[in-house]
Parts: sequence; structure tokens; C-alpha cells
Amino acid sequence: MTDQLRPYEPLTSDNAALVLVDHQIGLMTGVRDFSTGELKHNVVALAKAAKALKLPIVVTTTARDSMWGPTFPELVEALPGAHIIDRSSVNAFDDPAVAKAIEATGRKKLIFAGISLEVCAAFPAITAIGKGYDSYVAVDASGTFSETKHEAGLLRMLQAGVILSDYATLMVEILKDNGRPEAGAVYEALDMPWAKLVGQIAQSHAK
Repeated sequence: MTDQLRPYEPLTSDNAALVLVDHQIGLMTGVRDFSTGELKHNVVALAKAAKALKLPIVVTTTARDSMWGPTFPELVEALPGAHIIDRSSVNAFDDPAVAKAIEATGRKKLIFAGISLEVCAAFPAITAIGKGYDSYVAVDASGTFSETKHEAGLLRMLQAGVILSDYATLMVEILKDNGRPEAGAVYEALDMPWAKLVGQIAQSHAK
């Protein structure tokens, strides 16, 4: 388990990378802890915000052609040109191509999201801890097949020292300053209509 007394070191655009694991059509059909619509929304928002923040993004599938099908199209559309690494290993970090892609980011803080939460997100996140990374999981951009699996996955990750959060908080932590030029794109990606409303009110007052 990681040292819980270690000083807080925030996520930044320079130290973080995003790893999206197995957001595939076949696996999506079995998710029961979130609605399909909500999960798709959250994953796409996470990907778009990470892209706006210029984070390296690694995307992987497992058994794409034989079992679980392709990445769901909305996510593919959100990441045009992204190379999606297909593999056979259950743990994405066990695949040499995925491990090489993660290492190539040069980042020491890894944000994971995956289907299922307790396997596809948890296994590589826990493995990353053992390899010396700081490991985060966006719980609401991951999904699984029962509430029991959801709860067991969270407990196992916490025991291993993985930091659990929601996707929007992780992205806003990286944004850090609402004065950054990327702020508008990040909030738009996160699909926060109230942020747009406040911006419109501010603009109207300035006129």
C-alpha cells in the first residue's frame, strides 16, 4: 500500500496520462451499475477533457474480434486518429504493447477507466502501483456487471493504494486555474451547461 502520509502532489498536464481500457460494445451491454447512456457520456467527457488538456491517452481493447467487439463509436469519434491497441491479456498492463505505450508517455501519474471496474480498470491500476506509478481510477467512467462487483472492486483498489475519484474532479484538478486558455474547452468537454450559462451572464454584464 502507498504511504498515506506522503504530501499531496496534484495531477497536472505535465505529470498525468489517461488509460482507457475495454470500453467495448459487448461489455457495455452487461453494465448494471450505470445506465449505458450515463456511462457513455462520462467516458466521452473524460476523453474530450483529457484531450483539451493535452494529456497522452492510451486506448486498449481485449478480444475485439472474437468476444467483446469494438470500442463504442462515440468514444472513437471523440478521439479521432487514436491507435487502439487490441490484446488478449486480461490485465492490460501484461500486454507488452500497452505497457510500452504507457511507459512512452513519460508520465508518473496514470488515470484509468475501464469496463469492468474490478478487472479492466482495477488490475492495471494496481499493477501500476507496483511499478512505481501513482494510480487513479475514474469510477464513474468505468462500469461493471453488479453492485457487488462494483463494491468489491473499490475495496480492492483502496487496499492497494489506488486513488479513486470521479472523472470531472480529476480533469478539473489538472485544469487547476479557470484562467487557463483551455478552461472553456475543458468545461465544454465535461458537458456542464451551467458553466456556459454563467459565461453568458458574464458576457452580457460586460456589454
